[in-house]
Amino acid sequence: MDGMADRATLHGSAELPPAEWGRRSAVAPVAPWMFAVVIGLLVIGRFVLSPYLTAPALQTWATIFVAICVQALPFLVFGVLLSAAITAFVPPSFWTRALPRRPAAAVPVAGMAGAVLPGCECAAVPVASGLMSRGVAPAAALAFLLSSPAINPVVIVATVVAFPGQPMMAVARFAASLLVAVIVGWVWLRFGRTEWLRIPSRTANAESKWVNFRDAAQHDFLHAGGFLVVGGLTAATLNVLVPRSWLDAVAGSTWLSVLALALLAVLLSICSEADAFVAASLTAFSPTARLAFLVVGPMVDLKLIALQAGTFGRRFAARFVPLTFGLAVLVSVGVGAVLL
Repeated sequence: MDGMADRATLHGSAELPPAEWGRRSAVAPVAPWMFAVVIGLLVIGRFVLSPYLTAPALQTWATIFVAICVQALPFLVFGVLLSAAITAFVPPSFWTRALPRRPAAAVPVAGMAGAVLPGCECAAVPVASGLMSRGVAPAAALAFLLSSPAINPVVIVATVVAFPGQPMMAVARFAASLLVAVIVGWVWLRFGRTEWLRIPSRTANAESKWVNFRDAAQHDFLHAGGFLVVGGLTAATLNVLVPRSWLDAVAGSTWLSVLALALLAVLLSICSEADAFVAASLTAFSPTARLAFLVVGPMVDLKLIALQAGTFGRRFAARFVPLTFGLAVLVSVGVGAVLL
């Protein structure tokens, strides 16, 4: 009877949360075009205003900022569309059929699922909560939450494009991110407690799948696009305003440079489809430090901390965030030392 109860718990009948759960309210249909217009004005303004930007530093700043935004935008759009499609069209029953019943085996399988099922950071939290509400082991759902935004095909291809001639950066990102996701899942399976994790119960969404797809794509595009602009502004500013001697002092220390970029990833909260272009622009730092930026960002940032605390509870976030951040930094250093 206990075994039957366990299987019933593992493959529960609760529905996945609605697609808009964890997102802001639906955005007006014109909103994505507004962001596209802003990007267009940035590109046009770069060439129109270029003759009037006489200061070399200002010209450099404008060039770096526009280059980051324009290079990252196609990957951002493609990643958002794929994420919205998965949120709206992948049936809930897929997850319980795909994952092994034993939680210890389900953790690496759920982690690897992130390689074929793209999702942005914001979408990963409600999807992981929905998996738990259907009875999937929390450790496996958390492994998917960490891996999906970090190792999906869009992110890996974007990393290859952002680091031309350095294919090992994409390999190292994939290996380090997957390793962190699986280790965190196993640690939570061994030491996590039921009372630390609040699993919200949700009813099925009555809206059509196409409405869910549209709303998810609109929200994620504007949300991720805003953080991309902030990341581009910050990266361009760091490259122009911060004295080279300061960057050299930080970049010259292995651990200090890794911690500096790991904390910068938390603060910037850049979408994983675009963060590689920001990391590539931080040329003063070592490949290992930039790898830490790429591994930490999709797993721990300010918006994710707030969303995880609101979804799973503050007791969960207080334990999960430090665990993930610490392992992400340590694994990045180890993988960087081997592969980079």
